Amino acid sequence: MLVILSTLVVVMSIYVGLKLSGLGLAFASGIGLFILTMVLGMPPGNLPINVALIIISVIGFIAILEECGGLDYMVSIAEKILRKNPKHINFLAPLTTYVMTIMAGTGHTTYSIIPVIVEVAKEQNIRPVRPLSSAVIAAQIGIVASPVSAAIAASIGLFDKFNISLAQILMVTIPSTFFGLFFLSLIIRFLPQDLNKESNFVDAMLLKSQQKAQNKTPKDTSKGPLSVLLFLITIITIVMFGLFPSLKFVYSNGKSIDSSLLIVIVMLSGSCIAAILTKTKVANIPNQATFKAGISAAICILGVAWLGDTILSYYKAPLMEMAKDTLLQYPWSFALVLFMLSALLNSQAATIIAIMPLGMSMGISPLVLLASLPAACALAVLPTNPIVIGAATMDYTGSSKLGKYVFDHPFLIPGILGIIFSVIFSYAIAEFVV
Repeated sequence: MLVILSTLVVVMSIYVGLKLSGLGLAFASGIGLFILTMVLGMPPGNLPINVALIIISVIGFIAILEECGGLDYMVSIAEKILRKNPKHINFLAPLTTYVMTIMAGTGHTTYSIIPVIVEVAKEQNIRPVRPLSSAVIAAQIGIVASPVSAAIAASIGLFDKFNISLAQILMVTIPSTFFGLFFLSLIIRFLPQDLNKESNFVDAMLLKSQQKAQNKTPKDTSKGPLSVLLFLITIITIVMFGLFPSLKFVYSNGKSIDSSLLIVIVMLSGSCIAAILTKTKVANIPNQATFKAGISAAICILGVAWLGDTILSYYKAPLMEMAKDTLLQYPWSFALVLFMLSALLNSQAATIIAIMPLGMSMGISPLVLLASLPAACALAVLPTNPIVIGAATMDYTGSSKLGKYVFDHPFLIPGILGIIFSVIFSYAIAEFVV
């Protein structure tokens, strides 16, 4: 009876949180935690504070980029690439959002490039939904290939016990997701492309009015190149510490600093240097859209991951007993667990924090766990993800219109295929890395 009741509490908390959207997920998780701990008597799980700290430190730097035009500079480069090669937009659109996600550690930078993808596709008489669907999935899967993302931050601490470094994780996730997305784009290229035959295509007058509405006054990007360069140097510094652990200072107790804490320190230091050299108005940083979104994400992950860890820790023993034989006999099925939970939690990091320790406790091979990371990116299964909604809303041609029955939306199949391809490549590559 307790199992059913506690599961219902978690499901209802997530459901209410998704309905409220934004910080509502964190607030609803608080209610769920209160019921689990104070009413049903479950001990609270582990609070993922290190992951939240990494998100906050990274998003601070991203906000500096936004304030001094660095993000607009990145978007302008992406736009030039897309407009110079319009016929290859089905491949270049996902590549663009993928690279931007890796650099920024968040897929929310995709919003800025969506209108460009729509325009370039329309000019080529290509249904915008084709490049948009793969671009949205690339923004989600790219999270597990970014050294500064919350998902990788969570993975570092977990895989460290297996002596698997940040560099090894990225050596698996970057090539596997890249090739996975390439094959996804290849399949999408052979789907019907003609925009004129799109049933949801709206009339020319509406298109024209929408185009005018999208014209915005460009932001000053004179400091953009410098800010992006400093951000890249900071990311490279973090990766170098991961590649060469000997660079870390060894304390008197024989231990060196925790990798997740080091990321926070390097990010904060890089942010300070960038703010000084670009003469950024630091007082404006909290007003940036990326900062607000990042803080919301950090708080939501705290709530959802804490809620998930609380119930999973309580039922850890029976869950291991029920699933151990199946998972050990069919290790690849662990990827299905990550897939299903990420679709529900709508967060790669929260999924990894909640489920990966369970897999480790069951004795599943580190190789399998590492190879399964892309499966935690199934955020496009339900049309509740902000990037999915944003793409459908900004595609004024109607080709990306969401369905009426939850699963009948154009991002579902590309999302599933992208993850399948990425996981397959991850398994193949991890054999040579781990």
